[in-house]
Amino acid sequence: MGIRDFLREKVQKVATTDTRKEIDEKLWQKCGGCGEINYHTEIAKHLQTCPKCGKHFPISVKEKIDIIIDEGTFQEIDENLKSLDPLKFKDQKKYPDRVKAAMKKMDMNDAFVSGIARINERPVHIGGIEFGFLGGSMGSVVGEKIVRLVESAIEKNTHVITISCSGGARMQESILSLMQMAKTSAALVKLRQKGLGHISLLTDPTTGGVTASYAMLGDINIAEPGALICFAGPRVIEQTIRQTLPEGFQRSEFLLEHGMVDMVVHRSEWKSEISKVLDFFG
Repeated sequence: MGIRDFLREKVQKVATTDTRKEIDEKLWQKCGGCGEINYHTEIAKHLQTCPKCGKHFPISVKEKIDIIIDEGTFQEIDENLKSLDPLKFKDQKKYPDRVKAAMKKMDMNDAFVSGIARINERPVHIGGIEFGFLGGSMGSVVGEKIVRLVESAIEKNTHVITISCSGGARMQESILSLMQMAKTSAALVKLRQKGLGHISLLTDPTTGGVTASYAMLGDINIAEPGALICFAGPRVIEQTIRQTLPEGFQRSEFLLEHGMVDMVVHRSEWKSEISKVLDFFG
């Protein structure tokens, strides 16, 4: 075999392997929970969860909202609010540049989507955080949109549903971000004083200042299976106390067992269970 034939054979082999891998990834996905390989179409039928073990794969906040509400009833509000740069923050990039990149990537103006919708014909106010937008971090816009959502619910006498998926407070806004914890919590006090309910849906991950504020202040706290829900993560805690933590620490099931959440609910049952809670609220 000549050198040209040898190289041609190698190139063809590599090309065939790469093509097969590309085709495989388009058709199948390996579950990080049970290790089973499933067709993407089967995963989609199960609302982006593993048909074998039920592991929940990441989905967008708009997909989460669509699972819960009656089809075609969502009307977004306050979608034009955008983050400013009052602190002129800069690390490796300027803060406005990071925000612009996130806006382009996610096709939204900030991490929180809010609106009015219906669940089994019942009007509700619903909003949630998109993790893909700067890690779902809570800055001034996210806090403001949550407060406006709650205030609109009070005005229209409807219950509120929030969906959390966040890495915590947005460091680029410093104290202006941290104050959103108190701001959103105070708004929920007003909601409760009006006799209206707050259902908090906690998805993977819900951490930091979001957990330490409105996310854990639901009248009913619902978690998706296997979600990490905490203030400081397990690795930070282990390094601080120098002890090995229990298996499953800070996951939904652990929190349910220790009374920190009220229910752990599969995506396929979100709408039915939330509807039951709304009926209970009246």
